[in-house]
Formats: sequence, C-alpha cells, structure tokens
Amino acid sequence: MSRWTALRPVLPILLGASLLLSLAMGLRQSLGLFMPPLTRDIGISVSDFTIAISVQNLAWGIFQPFAGALAVRVGYRPLLAGGAVLYLLGLVLLATAHGFLGVLLGAGVLIGAAMACTGSALAMAVAARAVPPVLRSSVLGMVSAAGSLGALIAAPLGQAISQHAGWRMGVVAFAVLALAMLPAAWWAGRVDRLPAPALPVGGAQQGAGSALRLALAHRPFVVMALAYFVCGMQLVFLTTHLPAYLDLCGMDPMLSAQALGLIGGFNVLGSLFFGWAGGRWPKQVLLGMIYVLRSVVVVWYFHTLPTVESTLVFASVMGFLWLGVAPLVSGWIADTFGLRWQAMLAGVAFCSHQLGSFLGAFGGGLVYDLLGNYQLAWQVAAAMGLAAGITQIAFAFAAKGPPGPQPAPG
Repeated sequence: MSRWTALRPVLPILLGASLLLSLAMGLRQSLGLFMPPLTRDIGISVSDFTIAISVQNLAWGIFQPFAGALAVRVGYRPLLAGGAVLYLLGLVLLATAHGFLGVLLGAGVLIGAAMACTGSALAMAVAARAVPPVLRSSVLGMVSAAGSLGALIAAPLGQAISQHAGWRMGVVAFAVLALAMLPAAWWAGRVDRLPAPALPVGGAQQGAGSALRLALAHRPFVVMALAYFVCGMQLVFLTTHLPAYLDLCGMDPMLSAQALGLIGGFNVLGSLFFGWAGGRWPKQVLLGMIYVLRSVVVVWYFHTLPTVESTLVFASVMGFLWLGVAPLVSGWIADTFGLRWQAMLAGVAFCSHQLGSFLGAFGGGLVYDLLGNYQLAWQVAAAMGLAAGITQIAFAFAAKGPPGPQPAPG
C-alpha cells in the first residue's frame, strides 16, 4: 500500500489526464453514429464521410510526433489546452456543416489536430512522468481505461439525441461534453511543475534527432510501429463502419450505440488487465497476442449475419482487446528509451497507427461504395491482424535488449 501513497501528490494530474483522454477518445469513437443520418441529410456519400474520418486520423498521426517533441520545449499545459479548444471548434463546425467541406474541416482536420494534443500519446506521457517506475505500467493501464469511459456516455447520449432531435443536436451535445476538456487539460498540465526526467546513465543531453535515430535503428521498435499500423486499421474500421454495417443488415440503430458503449465498458477492464500484465510479462508479446485475438474475433463475427446477441458479445470481447495496446506501447517505450522523448517516440509509432486508421476508415468506405458490402474489408483486416500479431510475437522473443545506454530509472 505504501507504494500507492506516492500517487497522492500527483492525483490531480492523473485525474486530469484521464478525463481529457476519456472525452477525447469517447467523443471521437462515437462520431460514426452520425454517419447514416448526416450523409442522408446533407447529401454526401458514405465514402465522403469516411474521407473526413480518414483525414482526421491522418492529421492526428502526422501532428503527433511534433506535438510530442514540442511538449519538451513548451510544456504539456499549452498543448493540452490548445488541443481542447481545437476539439470544441471542430465539433461546432461539424454541427453547422451543410456540405462535404464543413465535415472535412470539422470532423477531419480540426479534431485530428486536437487529438494529437489530447489523445493517448500525450496523456500517457503525462501519466508516465508523474509516477514512479514500479507503478508505471499499472497506472498507464488505469489512464487508458479511463479513455474508454467517455464512450459509455457519448455513444448512448449521441444516438438518443440524434434520434429525437436530429444529428446536429447530437453533435451539439458532444460539444457541451467537450467543454470539460478545458479544466481537465489545466489539471493535467501541472505535470510541467515536476522535475525533468533523468538523463541516461553516463550520458549527455540527448536531442530529438538523436533519440529518433536511436529508435529507428532498433528493430523491435520498428516492428512494433509497423504492427501498430494494423491496430489502427482494425479499430477505426470498426468505430467508423460498424453502425453502417448494422444499418445495412437492418438492425435497430440503437444497437450501434449499445455496441460502442460496450466496447468502451469492456475496454476499461482490458486496459486495467493489460496495464497490470505489462508489469509482469513481455509487453511486445502481449501486443502480438492482442492483434491475433482481435483477428479471430473479427472472423467469427463477420462470417455470418449479425444478431443482437452476437453483436453484443463481439463488442464486449473487442472492447476488452481495444485500448490495452496503449499502456503496453507507452510503457515499453518508456522502459526502453527513457521518459524525456517518450511522447515524441510514442508519436512516431502512433503515426504508423494513424496511417492504418486512414486505411481502415477510407478503405472500408471505398469497399462499401464499390461492392455494396463489407466482406472484403473485414477479411483484409483479419488477415493483416494475424500477420502483424505473429510477427510481433516472433520479434519480441528474438529481441536482445535495449539500444545503447540504459535509461536511468524514472
């Protein structure tokens, strides 16, 4: 118990990072609920909407390494607060959109840039810096778990308001929820007051370029980043297209909200479990197992027509396997390369994740527009997930330790 008492002074920081991540991820993951009514109302196609979501993921990935590097120079608070403001502006622009351009700028560019400042890479970096190494993996799992709670509120709320008052009011409700991101960013920004991370043992001050070159020369990091591509493709394909898939199959629209809510709920359990497990077993092996298990579940669910029961079971299992990757990736980077440039290196790996997200959102929409179904899309997602998971596990067993000098503890 004495180890956990060390968290009391930094509890506001951890709560702020958790609330910020919860709202940022929960609202973003639930945007797919608005796709059927939005596209019908303003006269754009499914692929048009998915282009906007694809641009969102691409902008998030491109800006993420720069946001991580900038945090070292200007501090976390300005970035987190600025991201919260961008998020609000994106939702307001989406709620007032009357064509493709408004959707592209609001849901795409602005929310994508906001996620680079409020998403998992910076939230995890804040949490990792605030806690001692012995608690790091478990705390990262807790913060990641909090990132799922937003979907439990946002998905049912957005669907209910959209059904009764229209999709625009549903997006307005999201904007009201997003207001809470501002104080959360302020609390999390207190991490700037903590002492700077220790330098590597026997090493000099390391610049961003040196840290990046060191990581890119380390094969386990490269393999992890490439496997992260498949992770993004699978997750964004589901959050973007599951509502449309269920609509195509004639299911009740509320089932989509229930499924997204279950994903969020079970993600809490999964994130806690994988945060705990990452402190006891090799993190890269656990990552590979997640990708393999996801692919097996995708094949099981999509190879037959969905039912209410199968959809809810699918959402529960996928939720458990959802954001458990975040504490594993962030924890492994911190353990291997230290804390100073952790946010930047996590951003580089996450850029690969977001390129996969682009493919999952846009590719899924393109397949649907061309073929009128999602069969090819889910088959590709499952096959790539199996390949990525097996490769990740193989390289994890073949890895021969960290590159260069060991980082100092913490």
